[in-house]
Amino acid sequence: MTMKNGKKFSTGNHPVEALVPMLHLKNAGFDFEIVTPTGKPVIFEMWAFPTKDEHVKAIYDEYKSNFKQPKSLQDFANSSLKDTKSYAAVFVPGGHGAMLGIPEDKNVGKALRWAHENDLFTITLCHGPGSLLATMLGGQKFIYEGYNMAVFPDSVDKQTPMIGYLPGHMPWALSEKMKGLGVNLMNTKSDDTVCLDRKLITGASPLASNKLGKLAANTLLKAL
Repeated sequence: MTMKNGKKFSTGNHPVEALVPMLHLKNAGFDFEIVTPTGKPVIFEMWAFPTKDEHVKAIYDEYKSNFKQPKSLQDFANSSLKDTKSYAAVFVPGGHGAMLGIPEDKNVGKALRWAHENDLFTITLCHGPGSLLATMLGGQKFIYEGYNMAVFPDSVDKQTPMIGYLPGHMPWALSEKMKGLGVNLMNTKSDDTVCLDRKLITGASPLASNKLGKLAANTLLKAL
C-alpha cells in the first residue's frame, strides 16, 4: 500500500480478525472456501499472530493448505454464484490489505451483491468494510446506504504513524468514505463494538474479533 507520503506499507489480512471469527463459525458447524481475488496465497500480517493461542493455531493449521492454495475469486464468480443453497455467508476479514485493490475488484462486487440479493449474510470487520465499496462498481448504487456498521475509525489510523506502525498517513479514509455514503457508524474508537443490521454483521477492530465470531455464529444458526 502506498501511503500519502509515498512510502510503501506491506500489509494483508489481520490473522486475529480472520481466524477468531472462523473458529467460532467452525465450532458452530460451518466450513469455509478460501478465496482470493487472484488465486494467489492469502497474505497474513504474521506480526499479529497470537502464537500462544492453541485454538487459533489449530484452525490456522487446519486451513493452512487452503491459505497457501486458495481458489480464485474469478473462478468462484463464474461457477458458484448460482449455488446459493451451499452457502450461508461471505466473510471478508480485516487488515489494511482489505482497502488495497479489493474495493475496485468487480468480482468482489459480484460476490457481495450475490449474497445481498440471495438473502445470505455478509460478515466483515475493521478495515474489511472497505470491500463493500465494490458494490458500486459499474455505476451501481451502494447497497448498504442507511445501514448501521462498526468500522475502524479514521482517527486511529491518523495516530498510528506517530507510534511507528504505519509509515505514513493512509491514502484514503475508510470511515469518512462510509459516512459520506450514508452509513451510520456505531463506534468512534477501535474497540470491541459489533453490529448486526439486516444481513450485515460488522466489527470495529481486532478487539471485536471474538464478539464478532460469536455474533455471526449465533445469528447464522438462528437464521438457518
